[in-house]
Amino acid sequence: MGDLEYLVTKTTNFINKYTYDLLIHWGLNDKITIYVNLVILLLVIASAVVVIHFITRRVIRQVLTWIARGKQHYSIYLKENKFAYYLALVAPVSLIKFSISIVFENFQGLIKPLHVLLDIYIVFMVVNILMSICNAIGDRMKTNEKFKYRPIESYLQVIRIILTLFGAIAVFSQLTGKDPVAFFSIMGAASAVLLLMFKDTIMGFVASIQVTVNDMVRIGDWIEMPKYGADGDVIDINLTTVKVQNWDKTITTVPTHTLISDSFKNWRGMVEFEGRRCKRSIIIKQGSIRYVEDSELEKFKQIQGITQYIDEKKAEIDLHNANINANRTLLLNGRNITNAGLFRKYSTWYIENHPGVHKDKTMMVRQLAPTTSGLPFEFYFFTNTVAWLEYEAIVGDIFDHLLAAVKYFDLEIFEDPSSSDVKNIGLLHAPFPLEKQDLKSDK
Repeated sequence: MGDLEYLVTKTTNFINKYTYDLLIHWGLNDKITIYVNLVILLLVIASAVVVIHFITRRVIRQVLTWIARGKQHYSIYLKENKFAYYLALVAPVSLIKFSISIVFENFQGLIKPLHVLLDIYIVFMVVNILMSICNAIGDRMKTNEKFKYRPIESYLQVIRIILTLFGAIAVFSQLTGKDPVAFFSIMGAASAVLLLMFKDTIMGFVASIQVTVNDMVRIGDWIEMPKYGADGDVIDINLTTVKVQNWDKTITTVPTHTLISDSFKNWRGMVEFEGRRCKRSIIIKQGSIRYVEDSELEKFKQIQGITQYIDEKKAEIDLHNANINANRTLLLNGRNITNAGLFRKYSTWYIENHPGVHKDKTMMVRQLAPTTSGLPFEFYFFTNTVAWLEYEAIVGDIFDHLLAAVKYFDLEIFEDPSSSDVKNIGLLHAPFPLEKQDLKSDK
């Protein structure tokens, strides 16, 4: 027996014997004294464990605070993830491991099982320490602009699974006393069942890698997946699910692997483009489109934005008509200015000069193919903001103005007749038409 082992044995005998002899001296029965002695030693050890853990934890927290010194250091995130709590367990656990043989010296049959249980607890303690370090690193990376929009949580979950697996192997080895290789033999036999159980996890892990490598989705992206009712911002990406906060503040959970297998729309390009597209139409009644006579041009010149255009266009048309010797007794002959053309030019001028429209992006007013509902005039431009409320305000302001401007060009907007329109048509074509004042009163 070495000197250290001899010293420990003598110390063990001394502590146990001292408390035992003290209780006998106080007049306790021999049979009761053994159990009372055990309770007293357990209370002493428990008190020492609480005090040592408290002091150690406070010291570690103070050290972490001192290292951080108010900066966004990893030590701050270690504190937030209970690193000090788990690391402080090392000291009291070491005390317990040393004390088992002292406290249970008179109960030799319990010493080995207690050591096994304590070893299992040590495994969990080590796993928790490593997980707190991983979580701290993950939280720190999420604050970094380089990794802020990456699915860090997916990789953290993989690390947690690996740590849990190694912890399970260590526990298996402690309980059975077998080599860890035996655990993998059992796992190999149950691989088919495990693959079935962790199918979503494995598919999610592969999908997370593909999503990250191809930069398909980031946290904060606005995505649409109508199949799953998702339309909003991505707030979390992990191994099995993607959480989307919809615009009504509800949360939709989408399987991670569907980002690879199914189609979805990502609006990130619009945000990075710094402009949101507007593509809307006003349908003009085709019967209201006509030529503009020369005598009417002065009236249209009063409309700001097309005065210079009318002068230039008139000179161009007159030169063309003179070159082809057009018979101008009919407006049909040669080229002419139309009220629809003037409206298109005015709309283009108005959009180009609107403060809410992005000047460096495509702007266009064009005619689409005529339909039975009329002639669509499509307005294509980008706002200088991607914020939803500001975008709608800008688009609403532009179309409010253009819809009201249509009548100044002697054009009409096509729309299906309402019930009051049908009623008035019926009254006007009645066998005994009513006077205008009767129609007004009837309204």
